[in-house]
Amino acid sequence: MPKNNIDSFFEKFITQDSIFENKTYLQSNYVPGDIDHRDKQIESIAQILAPALRTQRPSNLFVYGKTGTGKTLSCRYIAEQMRGVAEKQDIPLKIVYLNCKLKKVADTEYRLIAELARLFGKEVPTTGLPTDEVYNIFFDALNKEEKVIIAILDEVDQLVQKAGDEIIYNLTRINSELQKTQLSLIGISNDLMFANNLDPRVKSSLSEEEIVFPPYNAIEIQEILRERANDAFKEGAIEQGVINKCAAYAAREHGDARRALELLRVAGELAERKNQTKVLTENIDEAENKIERDRLIDMVTTHPKQFQATLHPILLMSNQGKTPLQTGDIYELYKKTCDQANMRPLTQRRISDIIGELDMLGIINAKVISKGRFGRTREITVSLTPQIEEKIIRLLNKELDIEQ
Repeated sequence: MPKNNIDSFFEKFITQDSIFENKTYLQSNYVPGDIDHRDKQIESIAQILAPALRTQRPSNLFVYGKTGTGKTLSCRYIAEQMRGVAEKQDIPLKIVYLNCKLKKVADTEYRLIAELARLFGKEVPTTGLPTDEVYNIFFDALNKEEKVIIAILDEVDQLVQKAGDEIIYNLTRINSELQKTQLSLIGISNDLMFANNLDPRVKSSLSEEEIVFPPYNAIEIQEILRERANDAFKEGAIEQGVINKCAAYAAREHGDARRALELLRVAGELAERKNQTKVLTENIDEAENKIERDRLIDMVTTHPKQFQATLHPILLMSNQGKTPLQTGDIYELYKKTCDQANMRPLTQRRISDIIGELDMLGIINAKVISKGRFGRTREITVSLTPQIEEKIIRLLNKELDIEQ
């Protein structure tokens, strides 16, 4: 768009009618006044955490289920309700929330404890102090609160993947060193197998109580979408069939209500950019394609460096038309990538595990083939379009600091 047309574009945009009434209702961080189809789980969380309102430390709680099943929403809803009661009754309770997926916030033990200390008013440098000293600053901040504290660690599996499970054990044992404050943890995970992979002592400390969130079915997602859409869009701004199509996409994605809401919001934005007066079913297909591209890029950039270093040579070879590749080929190329990125290579067995993860995420297709008496290997092809492939290669070059 030519520069001299920008002003007129913005002026026209401000004056044209929007199909949205209030887009907030479709955003992932919105906490509704009532949460549908999660009564049983919400009641269980409330019963576990209620002792905090009597200034007693609740049990640690581990909440798990697939993405978009209402885990975070339900925990934050309960937290808001408890805060309201505590303020009204002057009860010494504090609830803090931290998303462990955030880069440079929870990717090391130091950074997580430093971030928790900041939530209690302590300024800690991003690097430079011994980890023990950061813990001491955090302990001191907690003791000064003289409250029951509930810390919600969302996507706790991401923290353990980056920093190890010792940090969880340290946090669950922290009460033995506190005199005037008691701390309870709520760990939330999308990985249903996460707790099984923890050290047994860590698992028993974190999982004093457990709650599983099952996926929503298509009918439940339809009801959630209709309720939110009524508030988010102007009357008559959604074509018949749009809600059902959104719900069908989400049901295919294992009952992911968050994805359904995102799909509807993006479809509305795309419709508005085309000056449409309502959201059409074809906008859902367009939104699905856009979200899928964005999801892949986000997935690649938020995964650990070793994951990126494994994917990088696969995409490079695919981009040059040299697939299918075999596991042994990839390992040799991976070691060269590690040299370029100043990283220590993992074992071939671990890289084979990462290739399996890439296959499960749908980025590659790893087909097991027999080589007779030479055993078995995997034949690997990339499941991305050439355009996305090239974009991700550029991102990986930047993430791994590899010169073009």
